[in-house]
Amino acid sequence: MDHNTTTKTSKPGTSQSGKPTMPTLSLHIGSTAQATLEVSQKDTAIALGSGDTPVLGTPRLIALCEEATFLATQKQLKAGWTTVALRVQFDHLAPVEVGKTVTAEALLEKVSGRRLTFVVRVKDSASVIGGGKIVRVLVNTQHFLEKAKTH
Repeated sequence: MDHNTTTKTSKPGTSQSGKPTMPTLSLHIGSTAQATLEVSQKDTAIALGSGDTPVLGTPRLIALCEEATFLATQKQLKAGWTTVALRVQFDHLAPVEVGKTVTAEALLEKVSGRRLTFVVRVKDSASVIGGGKIVRVLVNTQHFLEKAKTH
């Protein structure tokens, strides 16, 4: 038997590898949030470089949905933790002209480990103009920012 064995200890909230350990989640399936936008010229496909029409650009529509998913869970997370987008599946169904208001709604559908799956839908005053799913991942903010510096 080897008597020269050492045991690694870790700081509270970190694993033996030094990476942050995931906090106990108390996220509520069914949590919702909304984000609203009055479409301006800077939100158009032309301004965003995603097309040549002066209507709400798909990248801005997706960003609005991401905002709603972020808001749906952010207040439920422990300090030092956040979520970041991992996957977006989105159907942009109808054009929206400048001056109209759209609202993105996000619903937390599933939690699987660090992955949070949201159903998103965007409506204007008349109808649904887009929808899909967004998967976000729970990350330790400090560790995530340190990792970003190395890439």
